[in-house]
Amino acid sequence: MGIDPARLDGPIVGVASAWTATMPCNLNHLELAGRVADGVAAAGGVALAFNTIAVSDNQSQATPGMRASLISREVIADSIELMVRAHDFDALVCIVGCDKTAPAALMALARVDKPAVVVYSGPMRAGRLRGREVTIQDVWEAVGAEERGLIPRAELDELERHACPGAGTCAGHFTANTMAVALDCLGLASIGDGLVPADELEVKGAAAERAGALAVGLAGGGPTARRFLDRRALLNAMAAIAATGGSTNGILHLLAIAREAGVPLTLDELADVGTRTPVIASLAPSGRFMAEDLHRAGGTPALIRELVRGGYLDGSAPTVGGTTLDEATRDAAAPDGEVLFTVDEPFKPTGALHALRGNLAPDGSLVKLAAGRRFQQGPARVFDSEEACTDAVRAGAVRAGDVLVVRYEGPAGGPGMREMLSVTASVVGAGLGESVALVTDGRFSGATRGLMVGHVAPEAARGGPLALVRDGDTITIDIDAKRLTLELGDDELAQRVAAWQPPPLSDAGGVFARYRALVGSASEGAVLLPDRV
Repeated sequence: MGIDPARLDGPIVGVASAWTATMPCNLNHLELAGRVADGVAAAGGVALAFNTIAVSDNQSQATPGMRASLISREVIADSIELMVRAHDFDALVCIVGCDKTAPAALMALARVDKPAVVVYSGPMRAGRLRGREVTIQDVWEAVGAEERGLIPRAELDELERHACPGAGTCAGHFTANTMAVALDCLGLASIGDGLVPADELEVKGAAAERAGALAVGLAGGGPTARRFLDRRALLNAMAAIAATGGSTNGILHLLAIAREAGVPLTLDELADVGTRTPVIASLAPSGRFMAEDLHRAGGTPALIRELVRGGYLDGSAPTVGGTTLDEATRDAAAPDGEVLFTVDEPFKPTGALHALRGNLAPDGSLVKLAAGRRFQQGPARVFDSEEACTDAVRAGAVRAGDVLVVRYEGPAGGPGMREMLSVTASVVGAGLGESVALVTDGRFSGATRGLMVGHVAPEAARGGPLALVRDGDTITIDIDAKRLTLELGDDELAQRVAAWQPPPLSDAGGVFARYRALVGSASEGAVLLPDRV
């Protein structure tokens, strides 16, 4: 293998990357793994690199392949855990990028509890077309517009060619960059390195080398991963997710990480933080700017400094660099008032992430309220798959005021809890974003906007109330009251429960069948539960 045996007395550092050539998100991981190895060697250690998988949410959107996305989180976590158990590394560096790789690495680190550093591989630059910035979000919404004949196909094709100009995770503050911010607040990454754009090769490479050297220093006596995955750290991460207008997937992933780390934490506790924390960053999809703009305006150090100052984040929490969050960010830039705001004069006074309960979601549901309506009551339009709902929207069969119900797309029902971006983008693209709502046991892309309620639990496939809804039933979504209600009397609901029969679900073999059998509720992170066997 070319390793000098004399060097094997030093720390052995596992370097896990999620490189694939199937998407732009993780294209730089092999280069970063090499730079991590350089840093490990310079610090007197031996780096042993290995790879894991990654699934592109964008390339699998609106296809059966999207069912693989959330399932991949468990496979990635399992593969990292297996390599660590087998090879007994002294420390780890995990290189993460696209949506599921960051939470998966954290879940694995919670299980093995080794000294570790996490490197986020960086966001993509926004594309530019006719003088404006464009991202994958624009593409998906344009798909909906083109289906309705609102724009020509040539315009959609041109947008597609410009929206994703290079390597890196999605440019907006969607799920991947939401988790990058969370990583810094957990203390497991070097604060400020994550949002360096992926195409800043030398800056990013230098950050990777520092991570490798840091891992050598932590080996054999430094703090282990669970030190940075306690309740305080997870609540800090939630505050930062909320303050940046981050994705609902962030809550799903924090719940999963908490379970792996043995930390008692509930959906309502995270949502309460998400509701009371002011939004202080104007980031797409609910604001104007991209991840690269936040980095330019001071990045996560500036964000953390302001949240600590306002009392929304516990600055005494540790970091892998040996300082506290407060100490590590004390000299960060002040908010610029354009990308990043103060807590005293925030971009939005309250957070956008809310948990709703009620007779339609006894175990909870999640909504990200980017702007606009806080209440809608309307007739249900019921669909038993994402495809059926998307077809109806694109055919013009959905009317203003409708509440779309997409069910049997939950963790077990899908299986895999697909994102409903094809539906939500089609609704927005069709000009119905301000009048149509959606309720689903599936989940949403971080690029989703509008009144969209997901993660409904219990899910329909396991007999949750969503399975009982019929066309024309009245559904009420009330953000201020935190309620999601099917307007039926108890007697009628009881009759429907008695009459309900589980429908035939999509065929599932192999890993999909195992996932369906073992997965728990979205309200608990959609993790695999061995006691379900």
